[in-house]
Formats: sequence, structure tokens, C-alpha cells
Amino acid sequence: MTRYFSMSLLAALALSAQGAMAQTTGPQGESATPSAEVVVNAEQAAALQGMGLRAALLWHDQSDFVNAVTAGATDEFTRLGISVVATASAGFDSARQMADVETAMALQPNIILSLPLDPTASAAAFAPAVEAGISLVFLSNLPAGFVHGQDYAAIVTDDLFEMGKQAADALAAAIGGAGQVGWIFHDATYYVTNQRDNAFRTTIEADYPGISIVARAGIADPARAEEIANAMLLQNPGLDGIYVTWAGPAEGVLAALRTAGNTRVKVVTLDLSEPIALDMVNGGNVIGIVADEAYELGRAMAAAAALDQLQIEVPAFVIAPALTVTAENVAEGWQQSLHRDAPRSVLSAASQ
Repeated sequence: MTRYFSMSLLAALALSAQGAMAQTTGPQGESATPSAEVVVNAEQAAALQGMGLRAALLWHDQSDFVNAVTAGATDEFTRLGISVVATASAGFDSARQMADVETAMALQPNIILSLPLDPTASAAAFAPAVEAGISLVFLSNLPAGFVHGQDYAAIVTDDLFEMGKQAADALAAAIGGAGQVGWIFHDATYYVTNQRDNAFRTTIEADYPGISIVARAGIADPARAEEIANAMLLQNPGLDGIYVTWAGPAEGVLAALRTAGNTRVKVVTLDLSEPIALDMVNGGNVIGIVADEAYELGRAMAAAAALDQLQIEVPAFVIAPALTVTAENVAEGWQQSLHRDAPRSVLSAASQ
């Protein structure tokens, strides 16, 4: 029965992906181009080999996700003969990101890949790189006032609508297409999480008439997730499922469910996490995790920057695919998303 559910879910997601892709838009309303279309062909790769290009990877933080993006970018740069001369992590500190840009500029890179933190601060941080004619490719965010083709080559991010849609499809399948669910969304203006969260809500409302979103709660501080979930469960004892905006807050929701001894409510969330995956493979409340293809994000960023160096125009907004990871495909899903093995604890539990 479980395997039938998994295969049916994956088939449904595959059929819906094409339509959902058009609904993901960029921070300025840009239409999306699939990352598979951003490719450096053999002739272009040969032209790049002798150019002696240098790249800097200036990230917002350090994590498994960032490591996978770095691996995808580094592998593509290696293929193209581009040297990575600097890698840095700003630790979510805008001032530190500005310092990282200044330090990297001393190494005279031709390319910078980065996730800008604060739009205003990052506009100032990356202005010297724009003036120097460096090819800038951004992950998910955009500095304020930057113009495509003039200040930066491309933004690359997830298929945001599809991630939320897959979460809705997974939760709907787990509760049999009928019941009451709670929606815990990111209570901040951030187009990445906003699109993912709203895609879940839109899909439930449009595609699943038997399911009602009876509880809605915004969360700005992940540390409040357990408190929010406790209130939601107290006010809605008949809940069948809960959507949580990403894996960090989902850990708090799981804590609330465990404290209440509630093994019935199904949980779906976004982004891979060892504690969340462990609950899933052990048959707990979590029924699915929707992830992005982080390695592909890095490859596409590197390819976009390389094409820009060849003065080939790149689409303004590029998206990488999403995938639903379940207990049945956790090993393959981890590899597809992060290009590395799932944590040993998860693989061990999944093999039981």
C-alpha cells in the first residue's frame, strides 16, 4: 500500500510540473526559465577554456544546501576551465557580506556568485563589482535597483510554486483527499517563502474541494513554532494535517505533536533536514519533504555566469526543479537534491 501511494504521488507530481512552472515568478515579476535550458555547449566550453577566468562564491551562510550549491557550481566551473579563487560565508550578516565582496575583489574575479542578504545593503556591497564589469549571478535574491543585463546576469532559484504545490499534493494524498488542515506560513515579506507557502494554499483551495484550511498561523521566529502548533492543535482538535513553511519550524511542530501524544496529524514541510527525515522514515507524523535540486542551482548559476562572459544573454530568472522526498525514496531524493548521501541515521532507519 505504501509503495502504491509513493508511485501514484510521483506520477501526479510529474504530470502537474509543467503547468506549475509558469506560475513561479521572480522578485520583480519575471517569468521563469527552466535551468535545463541554461547550458554551456561544447563549442562555448572550448572558447572559455583559454580565457583564464576566475570566480568567487560569496554565500549568505554555511549549510548542506550551500555545500550542494557550491559543488554544482564548482563542478561546472571545472568543466569550463574557470578557477574558483574565493569562497566565503557571511553568516547572514550584511556588513560581513560587504567585506567579503571587498576581499574577493582584490583577487580580481571575473565572476561572482552570491545570495544577497539585505536588498539595500547588498546594492551598495555589489556596486564595485558592477563597476568592474564582473558577471554577477544571484541566488534567489536581488539587490535593490539592479537591472538585468546591465548590473547582473541572472537570478537562479527554486521552482517555488511547484514546491508548494507538491507539498499540497503530498498532504492531500496522505489524508485521502478529505479533511481539515492547518497552514503555518512565513510571516515576512520574502518572495521565496511567500510563493511556496501561497502555492500550497492555492493548490488546496483549487484542487482539493474535500480539504479545508481551518487554521492559519504566520511565523516570523522559528523558535515559536512549538507554541504556535500547540495553540493550533488546542483550537482545532480535528486537524488531519499541517503544512509548515520550512523544516526548522517543522521541528517545533513535531515537538508539539509528540508532547500531545498525537500520532494522527500528518505533517508536510519544505527543505531537507535530518530530524524531519528521521521522523518520516520511522513512520512518524511527517509524510513528505519537498526539496529543491540544490546541486542543479549551483550548476545553473555557474553556466549563466560563463555565458555572460561570452556576452551571450541569459534569461533574467532561472528555476531549478523541485522533488518530493518520502520514506520510500529518501536515499535517492537526498542524492538528487544535495548530491550527497543522506545522513547515516536516516539511511539506517530507512533500511529497517
